[in-house]
Amino acid sequence: MQTPFSFDFITSFGLLSVFILSGLILRAKIRFFQKYLIPSSLIGGFAGLLILNTFPLTLNIEMFETITYHLFSVSFISVGLTAFAGSGRKKNDTSPTVKGVAKGVFWGGLIEGTTLAVQSLVGCLLVFVFVFMGYDLFPTFGLFAPLGFTQGPGQALSFGKVWEGFGFENAATIGLIFATMGFLFAFFAGVPMVSWGIRKYKGKTEQTVLPQEILKGYFVKGSQKESAGNQTTHSANMDSLAFQTALVGAVYLLTYGFVTLLNLPFPESISRMNWGFVFFYGLLMALVTGWVMKKTGANRLIDQTAQKRITGWSIDFLIVSTIFAIKPAIVVKFIFPILAIGLCSGIATTVVIVYFGNRLSEHNLERMVLLYGTCTGTLSSGLLLLRIVDPKLDSPVALEAGVLALGALPFVLVSMLLVNAKFLFGWEIWHIMAAFALMLVLNISVLKVTGLWGKRRF
Repeated sequence: MQTPFSFDFITSFGLLSVFILSGLILRAKIRFFQKYLIPSSLIGGFAGLLILNTFPLTLNIEMFETITYHLFSVSFISVGLTAFAGSGRKKNDTSPTVKGVAKGVFWGGLIEGTTLAVQSLVGCLLVFVFVFMGYDLFPTFGLFAPLGFTQGPGQALSFGKVWEGFGFENAATIGLIFATMGFLFAFFAGVPMVSWGIRKYKGKTEQTVLPQEILKGYFVKGSQKESAGNQTTHSANMDSLAFQTALVGAVYLLTYGFVTLLNLPFPESISRMNWGFVFFYGLLMALVTGWVMKKTGANRLIDQTAQKRITGWSIDFLIVSTIFAIKPAIVVKFIFPILAIGLCSGIATTVVIVYFGNRLSEHNLERMVLLYGTCTGTLSSGLLLLRIVDPKLDSPVALEAGVLALGALPFVLVSMLLVNAKFLFGWEIWHIMAAFALMLVLNISVLKVTGLWGKRRF
């Protein structure tokens, strides 16, 4: 039947919605998912991947890739706008613990940079092993470890799509597979890590009892609900949510224009690479927009809580669309390299974060679990793990989470240049490995000099 308009986007979004709702129901009913705090988006994503690849349905995989790509940029734009919000900001956001928060953010940035280096080295070394064994792997195959784990599905997909233009077949799908493995580590290793840390660090032998709303994934009857935001525009004129969303959309359009102009003097290879950095340019444009609005006093219209909801919304749908975009045939084809690199990267990440987290002088456990969830999944998974240790988010670590991205930004930018160095500068893989090894040594040295690498605490 011929429809008057294309329904590709709506049917794709509808499928994502159906399965994320299915994930919510499964989380509420199945204790296994509650035990490991598996989010509805991850449950629904795998349920959808199984069902939609079992029945003979025609799916537009490219549409799911497109949704993932754009939602990743949306999440960065909303984070940037949140930094300049004039409404919904708590009074203690400028509390006197600035020095402690800065210390935590600095440590978090250094450790995130360390995990990026370790994951890159592990991935590249294992690629050499598999090539020696006769596998035909693209040279940058192992660099999906840092992209998928620490950087998440958006960057894995963005650069994967770019790398396909340089001859790396199915790179986008492979990147999404590694990102999905990262999420599995975030919860199946992260939750036991939290329980271990509570016993060792806080001296508690009893099992931590979590509120029902955290276990079931929704606010149960009688529980105190949280506000989803404040109205900053009058509903007689414009719904406040429409304004917050329009602000994100306007910044995204500004980002698109900026990148288009930026690419004019560059050859196609550099232009293609720039489109992989749209998330960063989106964050930059959001910060500039927020700064201008603050200077003019218009930032009072930006609601912090509503922008956080937009960030959370985009990440939830991003996760389920990430899994939907995976092609099972590619998983089967590269199953052994993917498993080996993914498992070794996850284990190495766990060892690094637990080792250095155990040697902080204060808020060890809180900072460790926040960073672990972030360096295997996203900031949302890090905050979920943090809430087990700090249910009311009373510690300064909750505040650190809001600016952690800024502490990690220098390391992220350097790493993103290095993973693309083969295409940007013509580097060989061993050149890239040497640069990451240098980055690892420098980070560890700074940790030692600044006293952030102290004695074992628990």
